Amino acid sequence: MAAISANKIVRRPHRVRLALILVGLGGVVVTGFRLPGETPNDLMKKRAAEWIGISIPDQPDAPLVKKGDPGTEDIKYGFETGCVLKLNGTYHWFTSEFLSDPLWVKTRLAHWASRDGKAWKRLGTLYESSGNYDGTDIRASFFGPMPIYNEKCGRWDLFYSSARCQPNTATEWLNNYEMRIWRAVSKISGRDGFGGPYEDIGVVLQPGKESGSWEGLQGVDSFFPYRAGGRWYAFHGSATTEKRPMSWSVGLASAPDLAGPWRRLPRLSPVVLDTPHDVENPIVECLKSGLYIAVFDVLTRPFAFGYTVSEDGIHWSRASYIDMKRTPDLWVKDARTPLGLVEESDGTFTCFYTGYGTDAYSGYGCLGVLTLKLNEFPRNR
Repeated sequence: MAAISANKIVRRPHRVRLALILVGLGGVVVTGFRLPGETPNDLMKKRAAEWIGISIPDQPDAPLVKKGDPGTEDIKYGFETGCVLKLNGTYHWFTSEFLSDPLWVKTRLAHWASRDGKAWKRLGTLYESSGNYDGTDIRASFFGPMPIYNEKCGRWDLFYSSARCQPNTATEWLNNYEMRIWRAVSKISGRDGFGGPYEDIGVVLQPGKESGSWEGLQGVDSFFPYRAGGRWYAFHGSATTEKRPMSWSVGLASAPDLAGPWRRLPRLSPVVLDTPHDVENPIVECLKSGLYIAVFDVLTRPFAFGYTVSEDGIHWSRASYIDMKRTPDLWVKDARTPLGLVEESDGTFTCFYTGYGTDAYSGYGCLGVLTLKLNEFPRNR
């Protein structure tokens, strides 16, 4: 279960956080948190495949949800980003729907469900963006809905990104820029409240003076929180869309509580997963062994997803890849975003993903699926 099992509390030694504080005429400025062990270690030099081997026992040639299927009638460009959870035996898919022209702008965060992981039904809308295209609205488009159960308050938190939008220039990609991360809380208490309705609480991470030098015009385009070592951590993404060539990277943030306050971890960011970076939307799962694994989109590999592993949830290995089999009838030509790992009763993992039959600019974002088998190697390799 992508969100539930990723948020299981793993008991590890208590860590004390230290804040570096500068005092000036204007008051106190918190420049960032430094955690014990917040430096590169040997794990970061290893490939993920040295820790976990991944094979694909089953790879359907056809998409699960495509253009023209029930529930897609008013969706012009399909789906992108989000996650899939398995709750009470039912799969729940939270995603961003691209409704109309211009592409990437008028969007809707939606909730779909499936009993068997094959036949899907649209259950409802969580949020719909304004579709504003002159750059004046910070909520012109929405992406990446991530429901995380908050044990402390007994409700689901929903994290998602919003963006300003306007026409691109010759050098700047402005269809989505100055993105920020919102936290909303379900109005229904308990574990059955994952479908909302949700109420916005506020922004938890946004572009500003705390942004790292690797973060660009796109702002904070993705956010996935997970529990590790008695604290909360989150992968957050950005892109240098103010210049060409553009580059997508991810960093780490941390908070004592899911509600925040969230602070960037500059000494661990960007997370060096591969070169070139060009990675997006990591989703973290904590395995039964205690090892963490994150799967993510690799923009430079149209038939593969990336994965990285961590022993503590803080230091991450270099990327390895899950390469799809290029069969003659395979529907996808541009595999985009893995929606997490769902552990099944037989020990395999289901990985739903979004992808395109041609390319992201002329195709329709569909839902696909892979069955994965994970083989953990001894830690002392």
